[in-house]
Amino acid sequence: MKISKSTLPNHSILKPDEKTYDYVDSFESVFIDRNSTITSTTIGKSFFMSGPKWVDTLFAFRNKLVGFFGLKTSGIIADRQKMLDSFKGEKGEQMGLFKVLDKTPDEMILGEDDKHLNFRVSLFIDRQSSDPTTKKLIISTTVKFNNWFGRLYFLPVRPFHKLIVPTMLKGIIKHIEN
Repeated sequence: MKISKSTLPNHSILKPDEKTYDYVDSFESVFIDRNSTITSTTIGKSFFMSGPKWVDTLFAFRNKLVGFFGLKTSGIIADRQKMLDSFKGEKGEQMGLFKVLDKTPDEMILGEDDKHLNFRVSLFIDRQSSDPTTKKLIISTTVKFNNWFGRLYFLPVRPFHKLIVPTMLKGIIKHIEN
């Protein structure tokens, strides 16, 4: 499976604000939707189900560290599977640190606003292919720094982010194609 650097899709909910972000990146890959049933809700649920354990470990470490600075953490999720089973991907729903902020049939926006920075993750299905079963999934991340601490916080996060997102993209595609 080939993962490529991309750009924020023109039809993304996030596109109109692109010039106000301090950081933007996008990664894409092709997937097969044999029954044409994959929606942004399917992708959103897979986002939370398909991450490798080392990503969970990094988030747990992050939560312990930033809690001392009064930043938001994902808290303790007692029954993750139960939450995943009931996840509908509706606006306002929360899974850990990620809240569903907006949604269309082809895009789900996850994110959070905090004292130091605001982030958004777009899970975008691009259906612009001559083959109706071949689609592209583009994961874009935007960050807006609210203060100098946001910039400082993101310095060590950035290299990990560039490893995590392509890994998550691969995991989502494997999950939805099986």
